[in-house]
Amino acid sequence: MKQTIIVKNKIIRVDLGFIAILVLLGITSCFAIYNSFNLIKIGTGTSYLIKQIFWYGVGFFTMFILSKIDNKIIYEYMYDAYIFLMLCLLYLFISRITYNIIGFALPLASPINGAISWFQFPLIGSFQPSEFIKIVLIVLISQTIKDHQDQHENPTFKDDFLLMLQIAKLLLPPMILIFLQPDTGVCIIIAFCIMVLLICSGIRKVYVWILLGMIAGVIGLFLFLYFKHPETLISLISAYRFNRIEAWLDPESNIRGSSNQLYTALLSLGSAGLTGHGLQANIISIPEAHTDFIFAAFGQCFGLIGTTFILVVCLILDLYLCKIAYNTTNRLDRFIVIGVIGMLLYQQLQNLGMIVGLLPITGITLPLISYGGSSILSYFIAFSIVLNLSPISKRTIHINRPKLFKH
Repeated sequence: MKQTIIVKNKIIRVDLGFIAILVLLGITSCFAIYNSFNLIKIGTGTSYLIKQIFWYGVGFFTMFILSKIDNKIIYEYMYDAYIFLMLCLLYLFISRITYNIIGFALPLASPINGAISWFQFPLIGSFQPSEFIKIVLIVLISQTIKDHQDQHENPTFKDDFLLMLQIAKLLLPPMILIFLQPDTGVCIIIAFCIMVLLICSGIRKVYVWILLGMIAGVIGLFLFLYFKHPETLISLISAYRFNRIEAWLDPESNIRGSSNQLYTALLSLGSAGLTGHGLQANIISIPEAHTDFIFAAFGQCFGLIGTTFILVVCLILDLYLCKIAYNTTNRLDRFIVIGVIGMLLYQQLQNLGMIVGLLPITGITLPLISYGGSSILSYFIAFSIVLNLSPISKRTIHINRPKLFKH
């Protein structure tokens, strides 16, 4: 909720609670990266920490600038942003094709960990278009749903079906390009967000059941092929993804190979106890300790108390966003906040679930805690929209209230 602050004769409206939560997340993130210094194998911990501080600064600055712009103006440029990001994804796709065929990647688009998902700029760092297109899709699809509801007060089956086609036209092109990078994790995040939006939009339940039935069918087919025809499954999803699934189902099968990340994460959390091994502990080596597995690295240092603290901080942000969505009366704004909540919540659950072995490893980071400039900036762009639509509280704060003198 926005508080009204009166400084002398100037009125400022800002959501101090939301900003305080983001500052707390930034401090937690930097402290977590600091404690992973001894676990980082590529690069130096200091450089990652400086970059994280830099990107948080850029994020807050971007949020401040965009919060001065009316959301309606921001929404008008979302389709232009969609086209730009689609061109970026297409460029990365072409780079992957050239790399696979002739062993040469296009400029600024070299492979990292087997995937071509980033533009690498000297001195500045990397730029991941898929992180930003998640926000753009949430806004565009929210607009599509809102326009559909305005045009059809009592939609028929045909009307709802046409809505699904409109959404598919926006959704499928970027998802296909992202999947081919390959980046399955981001595709799942986008699919989950859109499913949450559709469920909350009031669309006919039969379409929700159809979507859930399709998901159940895909899972059933996957399990059938996994146990009965693994060779066919490998040809469909690639050996890399198949090994990830095997590493999840049986983490002790290949401790030095595909199961290493999950096994060391479980070992780190299991051995840390209540209070952990202390600052910058390096008892158990953890791959990607500053990105995907930062939760395990923090748990190794501070045990159950430390991991509980991170869970509580993440939960505070989720609940605050839910509060904003509940108090928002504009349907478009509410849909966008719901989409942001869905994206944030799924990413949190997926990251924490894969670290403790409940879900397969997909390379999804813990949002706003893990290292990553594109992720931070994309979320702060979303938060600027949320900050604009945050309802105004009745509370007023006076600073330097002028004194009344008697004459």
